Amino acid sequence: MTNPQQPLPLPPGAAETLRVLLVGDVVGAPGRRAVRRVLPGLRREVGADLVVVNAENSTDNGHGVSARTAQELRDAGADVLTLGNHAWDHAEAAQAMADDDLRLVRPLNLPPDAPGQGCRTLRLKGHDVAVVNLLGRVFLPPQDDPFRAADAVMVELQRPGRRPLVVVDFHAEATSEKLAMGWHLAGRASAVVGTHTHVPTADARVLPGQTGYATDLGMVGPRDSIIGMAIEPAMRRFLSYRGGRMAVAEGPVVFNAVLVELDGASGGCRAIQRVDRFDPGDR
Repeated sequence: MTNPQQPLPLPPGAAETLRVLLVGDVVGAPGRRAVRRVLPGLRREVGADLVVVNAENSTDNGHGVSARTAQELRDAGADVLTLGNHAWDHAEAAQAMADDDLRLVRPLNLPPDAPGQGCRTLRLKGHDVAVVNLLGRVFLPPQDDPFRAADAVMVELQRPGRRPLVVVDFHAEATSEKLAMGWHLAGRASAVVGTHTHVPTADARVLPGQTGYATDLGMVGPRDSIIGMAIEPAMRRFLSYRGGRMAVAEGPVVFNAVLVELDGASGGCRAIQRVDRFDPGDR
């Protein structure tokens, strides 16, 4: 683990603080509706300069992303859309990733010829802020090593004399693997947050080296569900050990997110806090 560099004078016109809102996996049409209803006001409320939303469950069946669902989330106020293990589940995914306006970021540690980008840098308030997506390997289909991929991209993003502003969405199943990534990037990344499990964790903190960390953001999906899916068919799988068609649940939606406050001079994280909301839906 490396120590953060001492803060340097900011470039002319650059802001001292950047606030980044990181939103959990959006599940199906209910999740997209909740993003449209909640995100614009929430963005104003917390003063977010950048909004990163995980979109890998945003299609109507809860698996994958399409150009239409990505555009809905962008129109609602998402600046960057990260993905995960369902990145390729929709036939339009590769085409959507080629559309630069959609700002999709797929896992970096996929084979080199995979379409799309695993890291995207935006210019915000005088700073370059990189958003990196990584995919875990524990209890998920095997991929290239996310830790080595993280090392490589951090070297690529490094600037002489200044720690880069880097936000990492680590889409992984195992809490241990997510914690390992947090400690691996402590003092190098500005923030490391986990996605994929759809269950928000209560461990948001600033690690040594000024790296914001949370094991899982949670989801934007139906509250009365099994991680966003309808209860009965999901229960059937556990009770009978037989498969069956899963469907996204309906009803009130939880909106799980984390807000990080980044120091523009040092590249580190000053503060991190959970930001959870509730969308009761149409009544």
